[in-house]
Amino acid sequence: MTKPKEDFSIKETSANISATKFTIGPATAYDLVEHMNYLFVNILQARNLIGLGGPNTCDPYIEVKLGNYKATTRFLQKKSNPEWYQVFAFKKEHIQTAEVEVTVKDRANITNEIIGKLSFLVSDAPLRAPPDSCLAPQWYRLEDKNKKKVTAEVMMSFWMGTQVDEAFSGAWQSDSTIINNDGVALTRSQQYYSPRLWYLRVNAIQAQDLVLRDKNMKDPEIFVKATLGSVVVRSKVSPKKNVNPTWNEDIMFVAAEPFDDSLVLSVENKLHPKKEESVSLGRYVMALSNVQKRMNNAPASSKWYNLDMPEELKTEQKQVKFDSKLNMRISLDGGYHVLDECTQYSSDLRPTAKPLWRPVIGVLHLGILKATGLPEMKPMEKRTDAYCVAKYGSRWVQTRTIINSLAPQWNEQYTWDVYDPCTVISIGVFDNGHIQGVDTVRGPWHQRIGKVRIRLSTLEMNRVYVLSYPLVILQPSGLKKMGEVQLAVRFSCSSLINMINTYSQPLLPKMHYLSPLSVHQLDTLRQQAVYLISLNLSNSQPPLRKEVIGYILDVGSQTWSIRKSKANYDRVTALLTGFLAMINWFKKIRNWTNPTTTIFIYILFLLVVFFPQVILPAMFLFFFLTGLWRYRKRPRLPPHVDANLSHAYTTNEDELDEEFDPIPSRKTGEVLKWRYDRLRIIAARMQTVLGDLATQGERLQSLLSWRDPRATAIFVCFSLIVCLVTYKIPFHYMIVLTGTHVLMHPRLRVDFPSVPQNFLRRMSAKTDSMF
Repeated sequence: MTKPKEDFSIKETSANISATKFTIGPATAYDLVEHMNYLFVNILQARNLIGLGGPNTCDPYIEVKLGNYKATTRFLQKKSNPEWYQVFAFKKEHIQTAEVEVTVKDRANITNEIIGKLSFLVSDAPLRAPPDSCLAPQWYRLEDKNKKKVTAEVMMSFWMGTQVDEAFSGAWQSDSTIINNDGVALTRSQQYYSPRLWYLRVNAIQAQDLVLRDKNMKDPEIFVKATLGSVVVRSKVSPKKNVNPTWNEDIMFVAAEPFDDSLVLSVENKLHPKKEESVSLGRYVMALSNVQKRMNNAPASSKWYNLDMPEELKTEQKQVKFDSKLNMRISLDGGYHVLDECTQYSSDLRPTAKPLWRPVIGVLHLGILKATGLPEMKPMEKRTDAYCVAKYGSRWVQTRTIINSLAPQWNEQYTWDVYDPCTVISIGVFDNGHIQGVDTVRGPWHQRIGKVRIRLSTLEMNRVYVLSYPLVILQPSGLKKMGEVQLAVRFSCSSLINMINTYSQPLLPKMHYLSPLSVHQLDTLRQQAVYLISLNLSNSQPPLRKEVIGYILDVGSQTWSIRKSKANYDRVTALLTGFLAMINWFKKIRNWTNPTTTIFIYILFLLVVFFPQVILPAMFLFFFLTGLWRYRKRPRLPPHVDANLSHAYTTNEDELDEEFDPIPSRKTGEVLKWRYDRLRIIAARMQTVLGDLATQGERLQSLLSWRDPRATAIFVCFSLIVCLVTYKIPFHYMIVLTGTHVLMHPRLRVDFPSVPQNFLRRMSAKTDSMF
C-alpha cells in the first residue's frame, strides 16, 4: 500500500491582527502580529538591606513568584544597597493566581534567609501601551515573616503591557522558566548585520631582480602566492623562465570590514616541476586600510613594491645583494555586489560602495506569528525549543526561543527597506541546541526544522498576506513535513516611478558586466564570503550559529543530485511543450484535418505577406489581450516548494543518500563503484547529445569548406541561381510560393524529407577525424 502524499500547499489563514487586507497610507508598528498581554515587573534596586552579620554582609537577590512561575535576579555579594535593573514578563495565559510575591533573600545564609518581602495584586497593575511614557518606579517598604514593616526598601514598578513594550526584548519571560540567568540571553530576540564585504583584486604584473636560492637552476618556475587570513591563492607559473617573470593575472579575495587582516604576497619558486613544494624568494605585507578603493572600471594604478628578503636567505647568504621588486595593481572593488547567496535566491543586489546604491523603492514588513505541529526535535527530553531566523539584505533577525512547545507563538514584527523587488527573503525555523539535549560530540547543535522563501516580486503592493507555510525538509529517508509556520507579509511601495525604473536596470551592478568574473571565480568567492559571514556572526554575543547561517545561505546547494537533474530536465521539457504543441497544431493544418481552419490560416498568411506592417501591432495586441485574459486567473498566493516539480516523490533512498553524501565521499567499495558507473552512463548520454549538436553545426560549415568538392560545387551553383531568381522575383512572392507549397493538400504532395534536409544530412563533419 503506497503512502498517501502529504499536503505541502500554502493556506491563507486569518489572524487577530490590526492590519486590513490592503493597507493604504503609512503602516502602524506591530500591526501584522497578534498582541500578547504580559505582566511586567521591573526590579531596579534596594536599600538598607541588613544581613545576619550586620550591614554589607548579605548577598542579596530577589525572587518574583506568580503562582507556579518563579524568577530570580542575579545575586550581588556584600551589598546593602544593591542595583539589579532587571525586568520580568509573565504571560497573561500563565497567570493562575491573583497575587504576585516579591521576596528579598540572602544567599550568604545557608537557609536563604528572607530579608523582607512584599506582594501586590495583579488587578492593581496599570495598563500601558506604547507610545505611553514609562511608569515611574517607586520605593516599597518590605515586611518580615510576621508581616511587620522593616527598614529595607525595594524600588520597582509593575504594569500590564504587550510584546510591543520596549522592555520586552530584554526581559526575562515566563516562556523560559527552566533557563538560568546566564542562559536567558541565548533565548532572546536578536538582530545581526553581515559585515560589509569587498572584492579584493590583486593584479600581479611582473617581478624584477629575483634572487634564486640555487644559482645553477635552469628554467625556474616562479609564481605569486597571496594570503589573506586563512585563504591562500596561487597564480599560474610565469611563462618566462628567468629571474624577471611576468604574470599579468588577477588574484581575487573577499575582504570584510573592519580590515583586520593584512595581505601577504610572496614570490615562490617551485623546487621540482612535478612537486608542489616551493621556497620564498621574497614577500611583501600590506595593510588593507592602505589599499585603493575604486568604484568603476578604471584600472587601479600600478606600483612597484620592494620585497623583503626571506629569513632563510638572510642566514645563508649574509652578503648577497637583494633588490627584488614586485609590480602589482591592488584595489578594493566597490562596484561589485559580493555574492553570498545563490543568485536565484538573492536578498540583496546592491554594490558594496554606498554612493552607488539605488534609491529605496519600498518597505517590507514581516510578522512571524506562530508555528504548529512541530515534531519533538529532542527525543530524549521529548521537547522542542523553537525560534525563527529571517534574512533580507545584510540584516538578520532572530526571534526569541519558545521553550518546550510544539506550537510556539512568537508574534514578532520586523521591517526592511527594499531596493529591488526581484529579491527573496528567507525565513528558517530551528531548534535551540543550547537548551538541554546538548550533543556531547559536536556541542550545542541547532537543528533545522524548515525554511520558507518569499520572492517580493510575487507580492501585490500594499496587500497583507496572512499565510500558513508548510515546513518541508528533505532528508536521506525522504521528504518530511515538520509542521507549519504562520507569517504575515506586506510589501509597501514608496515610489512607483523608482519601482518601474528598477525593472529596466541591470539585475547586478554594472561592474559585473563591464569587468565580469568567471563562474569559477564567483563560486570560489562565494565560499569565501560565506566563511567570513559565519566567522563574524558566530563571534557575536550571543552567536548566530554557523549551521543556521549555512542553511539560510544554501551552502552546498550546487552539489550534484540525480533528483535535481531529473527536475531540471522536466523543466526544460515543460518549456518545449508549448513549442511542440505548436508543431503538432501546424501538422494538423498541413494535413487539412479541419479544411476551414487551414483555409483561414492560409488567408491570414497572405495578409501578413502583403501587409507586413501589421505584423508587430498584431503580435503585441495578442500579448496585451492574452495578459488581460489571464489576469482574472492570476496566482493569488506567492509560490512555495513543489514536491512533484522537485521529484521528491519519485526519487529513491539511494539517490537521496548520494545527494547527502559530502565531498569527498564517505562511501567506499561497491557502492562508490556502482555510482560512478551510473554517472558514466548519464555522461555518455549527454556526450551523445553534444556530439549530435556539434555534427549539425559542422555540416553547415562544410557547405562552403570544399571538404566534399561535389556538394560544395552544387551549393555554390545553387546559391548563384537563387541570387538571380530572387533578384528578379519580388521577395513576398517567394514567400507566398513557399507557404503555398507547405500548406498544400496532402493528396498533392509526398511527405518525404525535403531536398535541403537530404542535402544537409549528406554533408561531412569532424566525426571522421575522431577516435
